[in-house]
Amino acid sequence: MSTMIQFVSNYDDLSTDKGYQFKFHCDKCRNGYMSRFQPNAIGIAGGLLQAASSLFGSFGGAENAAYQIQQAIGGKAHDGALETAVAEGKAHFKQCTRCGHWVCPDVCWNAGAGLCESCAPDEQEELRAQQALAAREQIQTKTRAQDYTKNLDFLNRAPLGQCPGCQAKLAAGQKFCPGCGTPNPAAQAHERFCAGCGTALKPDQKFCADCGTKN
Repeated sequence: MSTMIQFVSNYDDLSTDKGYQFKFHCDKCRNGYMSRFQPNAIGIAGGLLQAASSLFGSFGGAENAAYQIQQAIGGKAHDGALETAVAEGKAHFKQCTRCGHWVCPDVCWNAGAGLCESCAPDEQEELRAQQALAAREQIQTKTRAQDYTKNLDFLNRAPLGQCPGCQAKLAAGQKFCPGCGTPNPAAQAHERFCAGCGTALKPDQKFCADCGTKN
């Protein structure tokens, strides 16, 4: 059947012994269309026989016969159902005459060009995509050029909240380490304090006015 070849590469067969159903996919974005369910009369009859067998326990042979019938004509019935589904599915896709792909008309079809967007990209969509790509590349270039670590001393500076002298943990706002007396750089970043008593010092003050310690 020639109609089967048109969708042979992009459909899922969801058929069961109760009936036939197929899902067709766009060759580009994989959006899908589900065909209508087509009942299988033999499968339904087999199901009824199976139910009767479970109730009365005497139709095992009839159930097996229904299975044999299904096996015998299932191929032909399946092919006919697929042909019907293909005819139904064709109404929901467009075939590109340039590449032959079947694509969904809402997302992957360029109606102005009469071709799929892989062969004839939408100009406005392509422009916006290239603009976004250029903006992303420019941001990356400027970000790499910026030095975000120039003020960080990776060799000598102790981690935040840790004494640079003995590496003891410091509480927030502590001016001196309680373990060794080393000044806390984080707490004294903008102020000077006496190393002896902790009194605030003026920028040019060399000795503490309270304890006389040289700073």
